[in-house]
Amino acid sequence: MKLSMFFVALLSVSSLFGADTVNEEASKAKIEASVARTEASAARIEALNAKAETSVIRNETKESKAIVSKTTAELEKANSIIERNALEKAQSKDSEEAFLAKSKKVYISVVGQGVAPMNTVSPAQAYALAKRAAIADAYRGLAEKIKGVRVEGHDLIKNMMMQRSTIRTGVEAMVKNANIVETTFKEGLCEVEMEIVISYSDFSQ
Repeated sequence: MKLSMFFVALLSVSSLFGADTVNEEASKAKIEASVARTEASAARIEALNAKAETSVIRNETKESKAIVSKTTAELEKANSIIERNALEKAQSKDSEEAFLAKSKKVYISVVGQGVAPMNTVSPAQAYALAKRAAIADAYRGLAEKIKGVRVEGHDLIKNMMMQRSTIRTGVEAMVKNANIVETTFKEGLCEVEMEIVISYSDFSQ
């Protein structure tokens, strides 16, 4: 009886140790499987990160190339505009110089007018003063043709209505070697025709 009970206890203990061994092996297998899955997940995450970094680099490269291409196009356009303006300016200057060189001389003629004042003491004084005014007017006309006219305009508008409008013209130039071609005096008005001959060197100054 005692021997049978001893064998029963021994079998129970051995069965317990066998079950523990099986459980340990199952646990180890589960742990190994979890480690494998974790490593696979880590590898997949690294692959995704590498792919994302590659995509970002590609996008940045595309944007950089687009910016560089756009800047290059703008620079080429600006350079072409500068070259075209320089060419047009050179052609304009060459045509002007060629015209003057071909003509050798340029004749400019204007007519100046002057009126005698009312309080003159004699007809001779009236003629002299009117002629002097006509000569000054003729000089002004020559200066306008040679150097151009500076124009200043001022408008004053109030309540959407024009209140005052003023226009000023001015010219400043050195006129040399002008000749009086003809002088006429009639009814207090003196007209002086004045002419000047200039070359390209005189006109360019």
